[in-house]
Amino acid sequence: MKKSFFEYLMTQRNPQPNNEVEEFANQAFFDQVFPKQSRNFDEISKYLELNAGYLQSMSIFDSAWQRYLESEQF
Repeated sequence: MKKSFFEYLMTQRNPQPNNEVEEFANQAFFDQVFPKQSRNFDEISKYLELNAGYLQSMSIFDSAWQRYLESEQF
């Protein structure tokens, strides 16, 4: 079964982040209303644009989303 984006993102957490995606994952972990079961780009993107002050740029989400898609191809 395909992982949700949030499940994938949690695999990117790092206590000492080396890049923006790791930092995004660390912050999303503490976001109690993140759409954790979603696999829908538009739903997650809209949520982040309206609610995620911790995300410095949507390009970080775009990068994480691309990695998510690539991880699901195997």
